[in-house]
Amino acid sequence: MLDTVLDALDEGGRARRGPLPPGGPAAVAAKVRHTLGDALPDHGDPDALHTLVRLLAETATDPADPLCAAHLHGPPLATATAADLAASALNPSLDSWDQAPGASELEALVTAALAHQVYGDPPTPAPDALITTGGTESNQLALLLAREAHGAGLRLVHGANAHHSLPRAAWLLGLPDPVAVPAPAGTLDPAALDDALTRLPGPHLVAATAGTTDAGLIDPLPEIAARCAAHGARLHIDAAYGAGLLFSDRHRHRLTGLHAAHTVTLDLHKLGWQPVAAGLLAVRDPHDLDALHHRADYLNAHDDTEAGLPDLLGRSLRTSRRPDALKIAVTLRTLGRHGLGRLVDQVCDTAHHFAALVHDHPGFELHQPPTISTVLFRPAHAPDTAVAAVRRTLLTDGHAVLGRARADGRLWLKATLLNPRTRPDHLARLLKLVEGNTPG
Repeated sequence: MLDTVLDALDEGGRARRGPLPPGGPAAVAAKVRHTLGDALPDHGDPDALHTLVRLLAETATDPADPLCAAHLHGPPLATATAADLAASALNPSLDSWDQAPGASELEALVTAALAHQVYGDPPTPAPDALITTGGTESNQLALLLAREAHGAGLRLVHGANAHHSLPRAAWLLGLPDPVAVPAPAGTLDPAALDDALTRLPGPHLVAATAGTTDAGLIDPLPEIAARCAAHGARLHIDAAYGAGLLFSDRHRHRLTGLHAAHTVTLDLHKLGWQPVAAGLLAVRDPHDLDALHHRADYLNAHDDTEAGLPDLLGRSLRTSRRPDALKIAVTLRTLGRHGLGRLVDQVCDTAHHFAALVHDHPGFELHQPPTISTVLFRPAHAPDTAVAAVRRTLLTDGHAVLGRARADGRLWLKATLLNPRTRPDHLARLLKLVEGNTPG
């Protein structure tokens, strides 16, 4: 079956002939409907595995293609993908120890190591981390822990540049309406934060960002932490994108101040090259996790816990959980911090190279030099309608996948460069495709 899958992936990728299938949504939907036929036939088809995997590959957007550069969704490492296969085959579920004896201990060791990367030499008690489905779940958990620590009147204060999941989590948890602090340069303004904390009744949860979705910018973390300390505000840092800089000796200084946060979101399916999902929430005080304690007699009966069986229900709001720690553990052991750091350095260098190409080209405008690996650019003198149109044309033709972002009141094309195998000729080709398909 593995041979069947690999053959089908290869055939589908060659049939696609680009980073995504041509024709747009209607053409893709028609191909899927035609190939699938009856989704629940009366009689089975022994060739279904090959047929549908080939279909998926042919109609996929391939994050391993150098011209696929729209989102924070990178190509997974082969070693992590292979580990994920083993996890699926063994199918442990981390809701009770008797379903995942080794996986539960592996998860505890991996999360402790990553929490140490965030907080440094551990205080007593040592920091901890939970594995989540990604940045959105991590941010929701961070707000939940803050609410349980400070009460339902807790008010979220976040930058205008914050991820959409933060105000949404405040709504989901029944917290007061959050307050958005201006981010005129794309990063949260500490003076405006200080003003908001002064005039708004507390308690407050401040959410800063280390790696914005639109431009990869990092808020001034030390200044924000100082304002939070002065006002007695709790601090959460959404580093879903930027936390990968911790692996790099060259770039980790950009996260100075991260350790001051009560909670930190990490997402290793971004700058960690893991198959989705591989999120984490690091927690400075592990006692905050007591709020997640939950009892279900068939999973963590009192006498089982007292007899020494680990209680896993407090490690997540989910019950059934995959052993996502395995692929992370395999990656960390295979590459080490320095190996991952070299990949981080590579994509950051690639982004700077692309920004230089844009800057030096008279037909393009660069928003600003990249902070991490995201570059915003646009055809010079083009209206927003033309910027939007060139992106859609490239998508429909299947030639390139670029994102979009609004900054300084204008629409920009976004290249999120997470592929360590992207080379200068790929970047030159991407720029040429945009130039050749810009209306007017």
